[in-house]
Amino acid sequence: MNRFRLIPFALLALAFSAAARAADPDAAKVEFFEKKVRPILAGHCYGCHSADTKPAGGLRVDDRNGLLSGGNTGPSVVPGAPEKSLLITRVTAKNEKRRMPSEGEALSEEQVGVLRQWIKDGAAWPAVRVPASLGQAKPEYEKLKKEHWAFRPLAEPTAPAVKDAAWARGAVDRFILAALEAKGLKPVGDADKVALLRRVTFDLTGLPPAPAEIDTFLKDESPTAFEKVVDRLLASPQFGERWGRHWLDVARYGESTGPSRNIPYPHAWRYRDYVIDAVNADVPFDRFVREQVAGDLLPAKDDAERNRLLTATGFLALGVKDVNQRFKVRFVMDNVDEQIDAVTRSVLGLTVSCARCHDHKFDPVPMVDYYALAGIFTSTENAAGLRNQMGGAGLAYYVPANLVRLTGDLPPADPEKVAKLTAEVAEAKKAWDAIRGTPEGLKPAPNGQPTQRPYRLKYEALQGELNALTDPAARGLAAHGARDGATAADTELRVRGEAEKLGPVVPRGFLTALEVPGAAKVNPKQSGRLELAQWLTSSGNPLAPRVAVNRVWQHLFGTGLVNTVDNFGVTGAAPSHPELLDHLARQFIADGWSTKKLVRHLVLSRTYRLSSDATAAHRAADPDNRLLWRHAPRRLSAEELRDAALAAAGALDPKRPDGSPATALRMVEMRDNGPESNAIHEKADAATYRSVYLPLLRGVTPHALEAFDPVDQTLVSGTRDTTTVPAQALFLLNSPFVRKQALVFAERLLKDRDAADADRVRAAYRLSVGREPTDAEIDRARAFVGAYESEYRKNPPKVVKAAAPKKGPEAKKVDDPAQDPDQIDQTSETVTEDVVQAKDPRTAAWMAFTQALLASAEFRYVK
Repeated sequence: MNRFRLIPFALLALAFSAAARAADPDAAKVEFFEKKVRPILAGHCYGCHSADTKPAGGLRVDDRNGLLSGGNTGPSVVPGAPEKSLLITRVTAKNEKRRMPSEGEALSEEQVGVLRQWIKDGAAWPAVRVPASLGQAKPEYEKLKKEHWAFRPLAEPTAPAVKDAAWARGAVDRFILAALEAKGLKPVGDADKVALLRRVTFDLTGLPPAPAEIDTFLKDESPTAFEKVVDRLLASPQFGERWGRHWLDVARYGESTGPSRNIPYPHAWRYRDYVIDAVNADVPFDRFVREQVAGDLLPAKDDAERNRLLTATGFLALGVKDVNQRFKVRFVMDNVDEQIDAVTRSVLGLTVSCARCHDHKFDPVPMVDYYALAGIFTSTENAAGLRNQMGGAGLAYYVPANLVRLTGDLPPADPEKVAKLTAEVAEAKKAWDAIRGTPEGLKPAPNGQPTQRPYRLKYEALQGELNALTDPAARGLAAHGARDGATAADTELRVRGEAEKLGPVVPRGFLTALEVPGAAKVNPKQSGRLELAQWLTSSGNPLAPRVAVNRVWQHLFGTGLVNTVDNFGVTGAAPSHPELLDHLARQFIADGWSTKKLVRHLVLSRTYRLSSDATAAHRAADPDNRLLWRHAPRRLSAEELRDAALAAAGALDPKRPDGSPATALRMVEMRDNGPESNAIHEKADAATYRSVYLPLLRGVTPHALEAFDPVDQTLVSGTRDTTTVPAQALFLLNSPFVRKQALVFAERLLKDRDAADADRVRAAYRLSVGREPTDAEIDRARAFVGAYESEYRKNPPKVVKAAAPKKGPEAKKVDDPAQDPDQIDQTSETVTEDVVQAKDPRTAAWMAFTQALLASAEFRYVK
């Protein structure tokens, strides 16, 4: 049981007040600090070690916690022990190169004595003022917990009786039909077999049905014909690729950190493959969540299973990170906030991160609940392989030991090369350490840069070579993930959400908005992620199954029963069919949290098989189709459009590629328009495997996806935007990808030289839109092809050759540590587009026809 429920809010408020009073240091000591100590720090240290300037060496002296945690070399102040405090050691160092302050006069003996006395007396500092309202119970919260539908336990509804009992095939249909009958409406008719097959094939696999599959289904007149199709699709590996992509949207999957300094995640593809494999294996959803939140804390039967579970924790590591952050404490707390948001929105559909700075304005989530969760994640190491550093260059952000190591065999590195490089690195580091920060090192060289710069670059370059040779992570046996930190402890509430402003310590725990009977308390010796994962997926947690089944419903019907799929809070929408939602949630749990069983159950319903026809009466009564009187048509996603074009052309490679193009990138900043991004685009443009395997670095969206609303990789995205803009039409007309597939499609149709043009038209329609063309469409297509070919012969286009890019300065290597991010030339790389041109007039005519099909609304939409 959540420990907060054992403490009444009034008592918690008193505890906070008492903690605040206890934290108030002696007034005389604070006065001594303000009059004697702060002027020394401000006058001699703030210039290099404060929030308003820079944290040289990672140290802040304008904040007590900054002094206690220290910089890169450890704590600067140990209260009560000046002899153990680095602050005293550095200001009294005899070596001028090591003595602080580095510029200006050294501190006087009197000033050093003041610092010693201050530390000896406990390093007093003015207490952070904690608002009196913290921890106080809010009557509106208690009311919401009882009244808001999402926080109530799952109901046990029974399927209602309906007038047209013969229409319903099961409980789902009775819930839908009862709501329609209550409004005096009837559902439209059933979809025809061709439309139904195309719909279910795209919905379950993200691909169009093959002509042979269409023929088999049309010939099968048995009552179980559709069931056979559904079972075949659920068993296909393409199911995991399609439905794994849905979860990757929710998991805000990306292969780089994103804004500020965009650092690649070269091992992210392992998490992508884990998700797809887990979906194909129908890993129960509750287990699926537990693996991603606490896989490293779960038992494993062998090394392969252990590697799989470690990889699963990539869910916690692959979010957006601002590595260009001055202060480690802010970097840590920002990442904790991102993890809390990802976990709670994906599994619970709640915006818990709103409580970072203040009690949630709408939902019953007080700040103390937020920091109860934050303590779990501050006790967790975010093993993404990165650290923060302001203005870092080269490999400055990369921390190999911060990656999750996987079990496996690697051929040993050449010992002679290792020994040689090790010696060179040691020598380069010695030279760099000797000159760094000295007057000689800071002196401008003829090129205007500091004399010490080449020393640093040489050291970093050699260190990178040594890492590439000896580091198992750089050689591939690593994943981005999470693990328990060196210490497990509760964390302090941050006043106004500011990382450095510490309030009282909050015990680790879970959200008090939900009653989850039997939930385990946090193990004080571990982070608490295991207990959090169990609490999230407990059968007594009403939100997790509701959110999960609602996501599945949305992917099959276009809109969720709750149409704000990522927000089940007060500002979210109410469910259109609350009894059906709880019925499905209970059945989901009873079926072992099986996603495949849930999908099968829904697509076999009569409701799913309705046609997309609409009448004026229906539109007037329910314009948004919230009562599901028809099956709403939808536009294909960006990935489906690309994959369907490749499939129609016969060019789709069904095999999973090894890794990702991002694997070849070092964890060094990528330029927005530099050679690294250009290389990723080139590989994505040339790829013919499924879109789910395309490289997805943040800010480097593959050209074939960018026009049709690909997912936002920044936040949990249960719903994608669907826009209609002119750029989409231009993409279909001019995109090298579309034109290339149209050409390959045309060549496929012309491969059989003896085929009649009418048969070619029929094949084109079946391959692109999944149906037979009408006689009128055949005649029109033949006339178009004939006229186009004739005109092409009369006025052949000029042969266009791709222009060779201009040769400029040689591009620096992707991992060249000489690239100072603040000095990088961000000039765009020269862009050269593929020239797609048919070999003869006949091929050109059929290419124009196939491109028209690929650009048609019928190709882009599923009814």
